[in-house]
Amino acid sequence: MKFCKNCGTAVDKNDKICVVCGAKIDEESEKNINESVIADSAEKQNVISSETEEPQMQVNDIEVNKSENKPQAQSEGISKAENKVQPMSKKTQQAEQRSKKNGSEKNKPKKDKKNKFVVSPRPKKKINDTKQIKPKKVEISEDILLGRNAVREALKSGRSINRILIADSAHGGSMPEIMTLARERRIIVQNVNTEKLDQICGGQRHQGIAAYAAPVDYVELDDILNLAKERNEDPFIILLDELEDPHNLGAILRTADAVGAHGILIPKHRSCPLSSIVAKTSAGALEYVPVARIGNVVQTLEELKQKGLWVAGADMDGTENYYDANMTGPLVLVIGSEGRGVSRLTKNGCDFIVKIPMRGKVNSLNASNAAAILAYEVLKQRTLK
Repeated sequence: MKFCKNCGTAVDKNDKICVVCGAKIDEESEKNINESVIADSAEKQNVISSETEEPQMQVNDIEVNKSENKPQAQSEGISKAENKVQPMSKKTQQAEQRSKKNGSEKNKPKKDKKNKFVVSPRPKKKINDTKQIKPKKVEISEDILLGRNAVREALKSGRSINRILIADSAHGGSMPEIMTLARERRIIVQNVNTEKLDQICGGQRHQGIAAYAAPVDYVELDDILNLAKERNEDPFIILLDELEDPHNLGAILRTADAVGAHGILIPKHRSCPLSSIVAKTSAGALEYVPVARIGNVVQTLEELKQKGLWVAGADMDGTENYYDANMTGPLVLVIGSEGRGVSRLTKNGCDFIVKIPMRGKVNSLNASNAAAILAYEVLKQRTLK
């Protein structure tokens, strides 16, 4: 087959003229055309083969690169091994372990090498708040007697006891005998729970019973009146109506000794008893001023009235000033409590009520101060008589 040089149309071998354009076809032109066609077909085949061979070349290139990178990786591993820190000695390892134990890393979670999971630290045990904690043993006052034998022997010997505390669970043994002795001596017996008794006794063994003993013995009312007769003086008695502060009681005892009072009366109930604090505050006056415990205040005042004593109450609502009242004869001076003053029934049992004039903004004085002012007024009037 031949091709026209002018238009490229395929013609028959025997044709000398192109059927389309009418150009003459020479033999040389036929050769050139055939060679160009063959070259074009060869180039097309080369292009197709190159497209099919490119992925293979890429794979080969990757394999070559891998083979080329192997010695580099090995060289890098060698350099890393060269840069590694030398192993630590045993001493440094032990020091680091100690620091970890003592430091903040102690509570950090640790990894389990076998199972490869994080192990969290054990939670701390919660303290049961409801559990009863026994009180620690502490030193208690010398006024407290502990144990059944100590309390029983104190009752038998006649020692002055303010009150007895008995636990609810204390039964049997010598308890009936102790209750009988306390009833005969008219001593106050109070039932308390075991926990409260443990606190009072400071954690020491108490056998379910404790007693508050007085530092000195109480006297009877007649003993105070007899003391006034022995001195050949008009009785001067101070009655404290429900005074609760031991420091005030100690200060009044000190004043009573200074003015020459014959004795002090305190109720058994709702009143401060004699204790080591009272003895310390009185500065030794407790050893010289007799103290008697009474039952009913109103009945005691009526008894003293029948024996010829006058009763003067101290209250801010008094009808006359204390220095205008006559307090020279046999006298009972009534001092009220710190907050409430003289009770209504006790005030009704008094013969007269005196007051201390106040010029400041505070409308009352301390009980011990008021007692001191009135007691020295009694001493002044008796001295000037």
